[in-house]
Amino acid sequence: MRDKLVFAGATALLMAAPALAQAAPAAAGPSLITQLLFFLPLILIFYFLLIRPQQQRAKKHTEMISAIKRGDTVVTSGGLIGKVNKVNDGEISLDLAENVRVRVIKAMVVEVRNKAEPVPAND
Repeated sequence: MRDKLVFAGATALLMAAPALAQAAPAAAGPSLITQLLFFLPLILIFYFLLIRPQQQRAKKHTEMISAIKRGDTVVTSGGLIGKVNKVNDGEISLDLAENVRVRVIKAMVVEVRNKAEPVPAND
């Protein structure tokens, strides 16, 4: 009987050992400054590769649209090429062919091709 008690006591002691070992505090994670130092370059890369070029393209497009004047040749996002007949606040009137006039929203203009200048003859 004594052997059974010793075996039961030893078993209880072995079972309790892992529970006592878990009482130690866990290791602390990285500090806030370390996390910021990791994400700051990532944010800068996104800004310089994605956000800033898109803002510059939008600014250029706005300047191009505001500079449209009568007589300019423009290309629309639908692929129409025409000569500007009239410019209003939000739209322009294009002459596509003889007696064919179309109204187009200014924001749909992709490219402005100014009047072609005469090319000198090669003499």
